Amino acid sequence: MGAMSATVRVRFFARYAELVGRTEVQVSVELPATVSDVVRRVRTELPGAGAIPERPLAAVNLKQSKLDARVEDGDEVAFLPPIAGG
Repeated sequence: MGAMSATVRVRFFARYAELVGRTEVQVSVELPATVSDVVRRVRTELPGAGAIPERPLAAVNLKQSKLDARVEDGDEVAFLPPIAGG
């Protein structure tokens, strides 16, 4: 049997959405997977996403998460750019 894979919904906000030209994308990662794996997949697969840092602020299912947090099939991972002071 092959490795299990998960489909994760990735959401981009503000500057990151501008970089990739969209606000949402689905990526598939092999399980077990972490937020880091999702970041790596997005940065290699999406044009423009290489400008997203390797260690972005991320949230899994609306909870701010560390990069080593596990992700499961159907999870939503959001990448949040640093908030500019106003």
